[in-house]
Amino acid sequence: MWDITWLKTPITGIWYYAYVIIDLYDRSVISWAVHENEGDEHSARLFRDACRKQGCSPQFVHSDNGNPMKGVTLVGLFYHLGIVPSYSRPRVSDDNPFIESFFKTLKYKAGYPKYFDSIDHARSWLADFIDWYNHHHWHSGMQYITPMQKRKGMHYHIFEARNRTLITAKEKFPSRWGKRTTRKFNVKEQEILNPRIKKSA
Repeated sequence: MWDITWLKTPITGIWYYAYVIIDLYDRSVISWAVHENEGDEHSARLFRDACRKQGCSPQFVHSDNGNPMKGVTLVGLFYHLGIVPSYSRPRVSDDNPFIESFFKTLKYKAGYPKYFDSIDHARSWLADFIDWYNHHHWHSGMQYITPMQKRKGMHYHIFEARNRTLITAKEKFPSRWGKRTTRKFNVKEQEILNPRIKKSA
């Protein structure tokens, strides 16, 4: 999944643009960049660098319908790499929910600047934030593990230990639980971007 968000500068109407790619499975930030304008050339370079660093390319990439997402340069790169682009449905504002959630976490983070003095300031701040997000942010949507813990497969042992601790605690202090069961941390082997919700008749 990927998208672009605007970063405020001291000048009204002038913005920096943060390009971010996130992995659906573990929510980790795969690659990012900050530029002074929007353009599919920046987008293509971002994906080219990401694929080079990862040593592979994704099968699918989801984004909204903006011009930088559907430009000839980027679409041509996707075709060359065998990537199938997926786009948000028209007039569906939450069709790329995880990247939007990431941007909310970014802009509500304590210490988020009122504005960025320079593009170097924006890049430096975002680099520090992404390092924190990938390695230290306990993600509520993934049962309070960090993206890197899931990426490295550490969540299997973490969830097992948590479940064991809760069961032991209930056995030792059953009155605190009463008839309630202990919470169970379950490993999800796959993630779905926009699961279909069956409506009851």
